[in-house]
Amino acid sequence: MVKYLDNNSGFRQWNAARDANTKKSRWGGFFWWLILFLAAWWLMSWWMPPRDQAQNTDAQPQIEQVDLSAVPVSEIGSENLTADVQGLRISNIELLKYVSDASDDNSTPVVLLGGDNAYALVGMIANGTDVPTQTTVWTQNGDTYTWRNSDGVEFARKITIDGYVISVADTITNNTPDAVSIAPYAEIVRANDMPSSAGVYTGSVAYVNSNIEREDWPRIADQSFAYSTTNGFIGFVDQYWETILSISASDQTMRVKPLADMFQADAAAAAVSVAPGGSETLTTNLYMGPRDQRTLQSADAYIAGIDETVDYGWFWFFVRPILWLLYVLNSVVMNYGLAIIVMTLLLRLAMWPLTRKSYVSMMAMQKMQPEMARIQKLYANDKARMQMEMMRLYQTHKTSPMSGCLPMLIQIPIFFALYKALLISVQMRSAHFLWISDLAAMDPYFILPILMGVTMWLQQKLQTTQTSNSASNNDAVAQTQKVMKWMPLIFTVMFAWMPAGLVLYWTVSNIFGIGQMYYIKRLKK
Repeated sequence: MVKYLDNNSGFRQWNAARDANTKKSRWGGFFWWLILFLAAWWLMSWWMPPRDQAQNTDAQPQIEQVDLSAVPVSEIGSENLTADVQGLRISNIELLKYVSDASDDNSTPVVLLGGDNAYALVGMIANGTDVPTQTTVWTQNGDTYTWRNSDGVEFARKITIDGYVISVADTITNNTPDAVSIAPYAEIVRANDMPSSAGVYTGSVAYVNSNIEREDWPRIADQSFAYSTTNGFIGFVDQYWETILSISASDQTMRVKPLADMFQADAAAAAVSVAPGGSETLTTNLYMGPRDQRTLQSADAYIAGIDETVDYGWFWFFVRPILWLLYVLNSVVMNYGLAIIVMTLLLRLAMWPLTRKSYVSMMAMQKMQPEMARIQKLYANDKARMQMEMMRLYQTHKTSPMSGCLPMLIQIPIFFALYKALLISVQMRSAHFLWISDLAAMDPYFILPILMGVTMWLQQKLQTTQTSNSASNNDAVAQTQKVMKWMPLIFTVMFAWMPAGLVLYWTVSNIFGIGQMYYIKRLKK
């Protein structure tokens, strides 16, 4: 997009003409571009903030230490995941289709709620009878766990897996002469490690009365948050993974809070009365899986609203179509790097009419430069007349100082949308292309950023080959031209730490733009 701001731009010439009667600092253009660069740098620091460490205080609640040594551990599993079940706890969830090291396909699977004191817990609170606790030893028969208390109330727990949803169904059978009241509750405890979000929202997420509530790691490290809702869910989201709990019951209270060096999200629902001789089933669903839109849409059948947990940012109306297009193209070419290249070419072809008009206008501006310089000199002391003569010149050549900016304006949302798509797409996390093992991470050898800088320089050079020497008579334009020569280097440095897929898109776009420029120049000869 830098090409539309060089010294050949009519927009630049128009600005120069407008300010011709004002004495400008020789360094004015430099400082404007310095401000632009610092603003871009600030935006980058905002997208990728440094990791903040939680400040634990003595006022924070401590983790309850429970002796589970007598509670046996069993394993549940499906084609997507395996998990350990120990009494009321479910932990060490391995996502079998995703590797922990994105650059090594042979590394171990991703583990959610692994390590000390991390787990999901599904339990009950009773009034008038005993319920299973964390130290209760159940009797296991397949995927069903049973326990009977001293009053004769029977508890049967069945755990099933569909996709990445672990469903825990507790059936309570009341064999006593009196009604008993049972209230379900669940909690997720995870490490307070707060990994860098890299421009993607991470932290807690709650679905409260059909609205999504989000709190990032620093906020929940300092305080607790509570929600009352008729139904919903609560849990945590990382860049690529989610751990969510949802109780299938009404009148819930949900909370998220710091817990020493951990975070806890929990929910409790209204009590259910079990009549004498009757039975009731309480169901809690846990989503333990990737932040993939298609997977989340399948999980929505169990946890309503979970497909809304992905934050697509300001340009969501571009992000979702781009993700869809990348998935479709990948299914054809079988490689996400090639899919990005094909998508780039399709986008550039779609913008061809606007790009062609922009290049033609740019060439017209080059031819107009001698006349523009004459007008600037002739009416240097008459600003109004200068602007009128400039507009008349544009009308004569049937061009506009803004005509070269439209392709740039269209590419800006596409650029940010692709940036977001690369960061939130779990498929991109381990997508390989040539020497790159992860298109969502930076190029480890900086080859793509260098290629991007070279192609940007070539593109800029092609646009300045026909520049009139008269432009050098204007200090502001000449200074801008000098600053613009450094832009490829500046952008190379900025893009060096960008996702490789984004740099690939920009490089291919530059190469295609160079080809378009050659083609248009040949037609105009």
